[in-house]
Amino acid sequence: MKKPAASELSKKDELEILIRQGPKGDVSGSLDILRRLVLDDGLHSDSDGMSQLRIYIWLILLNASPIATDTYLELVHRGPSPAYAKIRNDTFRTLATDPLFKRRVSESSLIRLLNAIAWRLHDAKNEQLLDPGKTTIITSELGSPALQHVSPVRNYPQSPLTGATDNSEVGGAEAGIYVQGMNVLCAPFLYAARSEAEAFVAFHSFITRECPGYVRGAMDGVHKGLALVDKCLAIVDSKLSDYMLSKKMQAEVYAFPSVLTLCACTPPLPQVLELWDFLFSYGAHLNILCICAQLVLSRDTIFASSSPIKILRSFPPLQAKAVRSYALSFVPKIPPRLYEELVHHAK
Repeated sequence: MKKPAASELSKKDELEILIRQGPKGDVSGSLDILRRLVLDDGLHSDSDGMSQLRIYIWLILLNASPIATDTYLELVHRGPSPAYAKIRNDTFRTLATDPLFKRRVSESSLIRLLNAIAWRLHDAKNEQLLDPGKTTIITSELGSPALQHVSPVRNYPQSPLTGATDNSEVGGAEAGIYVQGMNVLCAPFLYAARSEAEAFVAFHSFITRECPGYVRGAMDGVHKGLALVDKCLAIVDSKLSDYMLSKKMQAEVYAFPSVLTLCACTPPLPQVLELWDFLFSYGAHLNILCICAQLVLSRDTIFASSSPIKILRSFPPLQAKAVRSYALSFVPKIPPRLYEELVHHAK
């Protein structure tokens, strides 16, 4: 049977071949192709947002190598971590009104994964305290240096003041092993993954490389992100920004969950997964612009309300394609120095 020409392959076929066969020499070029395929056509998903390829694409984009299931089970079998009580206090309300999530992910699964993450971060923190000059084992053993990426939308070198280091996962003396909200941030990984071990390694890689500042005890990265929402909205829609500030609606008032969870707090879940395909492809920092995009999409409703805080207590249903389109249109409007802050704010 004649092999189909490249031009005859569907985008889904191209993705499957790229994932199955891997890059042919040019890792960076193959990664660009992967991102472009995700951006142009998205991932083929069913009505529940499930895709056979998604978790593998996320693992690649997050530079997270698979681990043996036994490695994950060893952490599970260690029993309750020091953060276990806090975890149990949060898990029962994780996406509590989402029937898709409740049908696929049990609370027990969520508890196991978060408790295993807490043990991993606890161990890394102790290693760093014992030997401050030592790079953490977890950061060095997972992933390929060839895939370490910054945003392809705009590339900036790591700043000595704001860039991440190999020790960023432990976060220095203020490191925590669990903060409220990690349960919601973890939920889409469990929903998309085919196993807890896959979800574990993807989630761990994400919080230790992409947004360690979000899960440190003081959540300094989240607060920086909230300040950036205000700054970016003032640039992309000054009229809307002025109106919201006149109502004393700084981002700290309404956007904390959206920043911390990368909009996972805003249903429907299939749209969250689609938005995350974009964010993992081009940089989780773009979530700040995605929040601005949601505000712009709701601007007429906000202007028509004498009390817009009532509207934003629960954001309108997420529209991933529209949000992504607006966010990309905002990128050229952001001054280079501010965009650099955007890139590094969660580190």
